Amino acid sequence: MSSEVEEEERRPLIGHDLGSSILIVHQNEDTISICPLPQSNPTDTSSLSLPNQRLSSLDVFRGLTVALMILVDNVGRAFPSLNHSPWFGVTLADFVMPFFLFVVGVSIGLVFKKVSSKPNASKKVISRTLKLFLLGLLLQGGYFHGHGKLTYGVDLSKIRWLGVLQRISIGYFFASISEIWLVNHNILVDSPAGFVRKYSIQWMFSILLCSVYLCLLYGLYVPNWKFKHSNLLWSSDSSHLSIIQNVHCEVRGSLEPPCNVVGFIDRLILGEDHMYQRPVYIRTKECSVNSPDYGPLPPDSPGWCLAPFDPEGILSSLMAAITCFMGLQYGHIIVHLQGHKQRVLLWSVFSFSLLLIGYILEILGMPLSKALYTLSYTCITAGASGLVLTAIYYIVSSSVCRKWK
Repeated sequence: MSSEVEEEERRPLIGHDLGSSILIVHQNEDTISICPLPQSNPTDTSSLSLPNQRLSSLDVFRGLTVALMILVDNVGRAFPSLNHSPWFGVTLADFVMPFFLFVVGVSIGLVFKKVSSKPNASKKVISRTLKLFLLGLLLQGGYFHGHGKLTYGVDLSKIRWLGVLQRISIGYFFASISEIWLVNHNILVDSPAGFVRKYSIQWMFSILLCSVYLCLLYGLYVPNWKFKHSNLLWSSDSSHLSIIQNVHCEVRGSLEPPCNVVGFIDRLILGEDHMYQRPVYIRTKECSVNSPDYGPLPPDSPGWCLAPFDPEGILSSLMAAITCFMGLQYGHIIVHLQGHKQRVLLWSVFSFSLLLIGYILEILGMPLSKALYTLSYTCITAGASGLVLTAIYYIVSSSVCRKWK
């Protein structure tokens, strides 16, 4: 889906298949208007689509995100400032996952701008979700052997159920299903009020997801718990003994590594053996003498330093889906606005608003944490995603506008 019109191939910015209809294109400095010939049936330009169109700026954003992922994965160990934050705060690496989720949301807004059959569209969404989830299991669940190992297979007693691709599939599922079933596709968007009426139910659903997350994060009671680990992690003794480590909690609303609700729900539902065994908080000051890098345990390190924690857990993945919903709104603006300046203006306002909300939430006591996927982190990273997309779109659209002149 492209937002550009080439000189030799005049196409609508947004749109559906118009069959053999001929279009008249009226162009001024800021907008491109697409009008059907008198013999054609009038069609809402907000729902026009051509199957082979692509949004070039979104492709550029996706490619830059992949490049950023490769950079932080390969250089993060050498430069801890590029690696993921041990617990609170954000680094460059902490923007990769939200960027991917944001791009997914924008794409969903373009793909499902008109749904002819909701059941058929839902079947495709479910099929793609399952394929992506299963691919994540193959790549991160233990099927492929590691370096120095010669066996293949899946150890179901140790398989990791959740991961990066699984999180993306969950976000894709929630955003796509809401776009199919919770949006009134019969409403003509010709004013801000029409835009609100069209997407209000979807917005309420995303607010509901946020509310569920916040209620559980701050309201659910976390009891004392224990976990089992091997003594080989503590000493070079060749004997293999299992040590039971007790962790004292009995709190509500804690966001610290040992007693947060995100880890509690994962231990309760997934089980410790099916979670990520090398937690990100092992690089905190309490757990590493080389913090924020990996290192030996300090002499007085707490026992929970070796406890498993899944950075793509159940509750945090629910909140990660909100990033997809935020990306959806940028896709909606593409669908319903054809002027480049209008798009850039609205995207900029929305992006700076998200950054401001995230900053205020942090000041009020909600820290930025990718591991917990806090609301402040969600707003900051989504706002940054929006600004990056806006900048790329401005550069790409400006270069195309110069071609039109």
